[in-house]
Amino acid sequence: MKKLNLIKKPVLQTCFLILGFFIIAGFNSLQAKKLSAFLSYSTLYSPETGPYIETYLAVAGNSVEFIKNDNDKFQGSIQVILLFRKGEEIVNFDKYELFSPELDDTLNINFNFIDQQRYSLPNGNYEFEIQIWDKNNEEKPFINLQPLIIDFPDDKITISGIQLVESYSKAEEDGILSKSGYDLIPYIVNYYPENVNKIIFYAEIYNTEKVFGEGEKYLLSYYIETLEKGKPLPKYIKYKKETAATVNILFREFDITNLQSGNYFLTIEARDKQNNLLGLNKIFIQRSNPRIKLKLDDIAQVNIENSFVGNMTNTDSLKEFIRYLEPISTAQEKNFANVHLASSDLKTLQKFFYKFWLERNELEPERAWLSYLNEVNKVNFAYTTLIMKGYETDRGMVYLKYGPPNAISESYNEPAAYPYEIWHYYELENGQRNKKFVFFTQDLVTNNFTLLHSDVTGELSNYRWQYILFRRVDPGFDIDQEIVPESWGDNSRKYFDLPR
Repeated sequence: MKKLNLIKKPVLQTCFLILGFFIIAGFNSLQAKKLSAFLSYSTLYSPETGPYIETYLAVAGNSVEFIKNDNDKFQGSIQVILLFRKGEEIVNFDKYELFSPELDDTLNINFNFIDQQRYSLPNGNYEFEIQIWDKNNEEKPFINLQPLIIDFPDDKITISGIQLVESYSKAEEDGILSKSGYDLIPYIVNYYPENVNKIIFYAEIYNTEKVFGEGEKYLLSYYIETLEKGKPLPKYIKYKKETAATVNILFREFDITNLQSGNYFLTIEARDKQNNLLGLNKIFIQRSNPRIKLKLDDIAQVNIENSFVGNMTNTDSLKEFIRYLEPISTAQEKNFANVHLASSDLKTLQKFFYKFWLERNELEPERAWLSYLNEVNKVNFAYTTLIMKGYETDRGMVYLKYGPPNAISESYNEPAAYPYEIWHYYELENGQRNKKFVFFTQDLVTNNFTLLHSDVTGELSNYRWQYILFRRVDPGFDIDQEIVPESWGDNSRKYFDLPR
């Protein structure tokens, strides 16, 4: 199957090389040494044919080997295999060759070429595998595995995956890029650097006619919320009244010129007339905007008169308290602390500390702080090592960000694996469900378990984490092989799939 795909000038040329571990509503960096590519996807539903997944693949042209073809032009060729497994069964698959545009010479390759495909998939839980390699390069294929959930019930309001869009134009005729009369060029990554000042997105809302009734009105809200605080930003909340239909379309954009650096969710909600939440979906995004910083002038305006921080008069203790905040701080707050912690006077530190808690609990900031301090004391007691306090360790930071896990599977004596723990959260405050963290250590003496893998949005994601665990007895494991070798006494997959 020969596929020649459209060319685009790169907005994020360097981003292809520096991002790599996020898998968010489908986002992953694929790097096979020289080859650099990004994959993202959205899950959608067709009333006529049922659920399907739409994949978006971008390949950095300057990472591809170009050779002359039969037309005496230079052209790159990428081999792609996509597999969708449900247990041992392959439910759908595709294998195709992706060709770059033809070039007269290779002196200035400054473009990316993209590919978009659609695959029907029934509701269910899948393992999504992509294999990708440069056909003109002898390097091994890159293989990536990740979980995929398709869930579009017939009797409930659901919202499709949120597709990020780079640009759009009126569609002259229906094609693979067409939606609602427009050709949408996908924005493959979810990272927005300083020179990109718009977030454009597309989503579909299903079954509102069944739930609300024909012609009934309901409210769509869409907003940007901080990952750390879990609160919508007042300047980035918008609403749209809709009339119930089999499928409603939300195609909108936000101006993010003044959105500060940080981690966010772009969130869509559907609510009835009584303000009951009936549909929700969100996608993780990152913003880099170093022009917007938390400044000393912003801190100076904070009024701490008669507040609880007035009793914090020991500068060293207050600095330590501010260090405690790192696991739950925004990027802007972390940056301010890193720059000003050593040089600021006591009054500035007090104001920063008070502002931090006032923004999280305007009515009872002191109560919020004392509650958090109690949790810091717990992790300092449980996870402190010879060189780090508990709140600085990976387990301590995860505990402080997400609270105590609902279950912990501990395995310290498996013959073939390093000691490890798997933490299981039934539901996080940001709405993510059934999420896990895998920690491991090369010895139990230090008590320092490092984060190896998580399926939580925005956290370190390494879906080949089992290979690292097994390096204890076979450091020569090939991380590109597809099947984890079976080892006697191995419980890692069982504990991850069904935590105790």
